[in-house]
Amino acid sequence: MFKILRYVKIFLITVCLLFACHTSAPPEFKRPPLKVEFTSFVGEYSGIIAQKKGFFKAQGVDVELIHKRYIQLEQANFSAGKYDGISLALGSFIILSATNPDIQGVVVINESTGADVVVAQSQIKTVADLKGKKLGANLGGFSEVFVTEMLKTANLTSDDVNLVKVEASDIPQRLKNNIIQAGHTWQPHLSEAIKLGGHILFSSKQTPGLILDMIVFRGETIRDRPEDIRAFVRGWLQATTYWKANVQEGNAIISKALKIPSNTISLKGVNLIDLSENQKLFQSSNPNSIYKTAKIYADFFIRSGNLTRIPELKSLFNSSFLNPPS
Repeated sequence: MFKILRYVKIFLITVCLLFACHTSAPPEFKRPPLKVEFTSFVGEYSGIIAQKKGFFKAQGVDVELIHKRYIQLEQANFSAGKYDGISLALGSFIILSATNPDIQGVVVINESTGADVVVAQSQIKTVADLKGKKLGANLGGFSEVFVTEMLKTANLTSDDVNLVKVEASDIPQRLKNNIIQAGHTWQPHLSEAIKLGGHILFSSKQTPGLILDMIVFRGETIRDRPEDIRAFVRGWLQATTYWKANVQEGNAIISKALKIPSNTISLKGVNLIDLSENQKLFQSSNPNSIYKTAKIYADFFIRSGNLTRIPELKSLFNSSFLNPPS
């Protein structure tokens, strides 16, 4: 009898201990990292600083940044659900929304104020000299709008040139091989093009407010993980502020992460958009709002046949992640 009681006592103590351990250390249901893709434009590199300085984790979210070179392929991967978020130029976002209506831009990360350029062969001295020449651009996105705005300055239209579909990273070699005579690109590809004899013909300094980059998330992620997206935006904007105040250190972090020379990393011609600027851009009453710029792109794409209907612009932008949690 005593032996049975002893066994019962041991059993009860064991159960109590197991229960105590269970209640004091509940299992963690860890969420997968947010997968966000970006490309090779310097204005998209704040995320690297946020990752390396621990800003995302400090805000409470794990982030997996994916660096890729060819944006159009990555847009297809994003559409297929491979990524939660992607950095996109505003014009490219408008185009993508036509086939992916359930996506939203949540934060503007930069404005190009000279970083986007059309680089040309040495014999092309002015924009007017492009008449009848081959002009490279990533057609069907913001690149096409940018070169069209450039042509307007010389009273030319896209009918006056031969537009050739070329990725920004391929512009230097296409110029060298005379496949095109001018093309739209940015750093670090610009440095390569200049080394090969090219020169800057036109820049986004002459098209203020036109070229903006955003982080765009899939609707499914926005609905399922709003707090993670809010934390992501906070971490990104924290990195933007940090980089502006610590340019050399920020450049060094990026150089090491991407294994590229630090002298090819420059914020010249790039305005990193902070929280207060974002809040202004998302105000529809602001004459320079993102809605106004988005309509410029939408109207252009309707005229060019890239869109068959104007998207509902109000539904494409979600400013709620810029505000503190309620």
